[in-house]
Amino acid sequence: MLAETVCSAVSAAGLGIAAITAYRKRFLAATRIAAYSLVPVGLVMTGVVEWVSGIAFKPSVWGGFVLLGLAWLLFMTTRAVERRKGGTRKERKAARAAQREAVAPQASAPSLAAGRQAEAQPPAPQGKAKQKPAAPAEDFSDIEAILKKHGI
Repeated sequence: MLAETVCSAVSAAGLGIAAITAYRKRFLAATRIAAYSLVPVGLVMTGVVEWVSGIAFKPSVWGGFVLLGLAWLLFMTTRAVERRKGGTRKERKAARAAQREAVAPQASAPSLAAGRQAEAQPPAPQGKAKQKPAAPAEDFSDIEAILKKHGI
């Protein structure tokens, strides 16, 4: 009952301000003010104000908000832990599948270890053929000139 009275008073005041604004020949602003001032009465007539006041004063509703907040907190905590572990669920699943596939069917040890060692060691040169020396590094004279120009 009190909320309806307050909404009606706010609407009446808003319509009064709209009338004064229209008297000053500012019709667009007056129309906008009138529209805003009719909203509280519309909310009272549709029952929204009664519904909101019913929600605000029920302990069970506040308990529901607490549970929603707790659920949100748990969800965000799990997301943070998941990010810290590294990767999403799909990435972890793919990593487990790759780990299972890393072992050859007949082998007693993972086959990746031998492959990594072979990649790390370059193939031995065959015969006594001379290898070309490595190509000289790129010419950095233009970069040096820019650095000298700026005193670096």
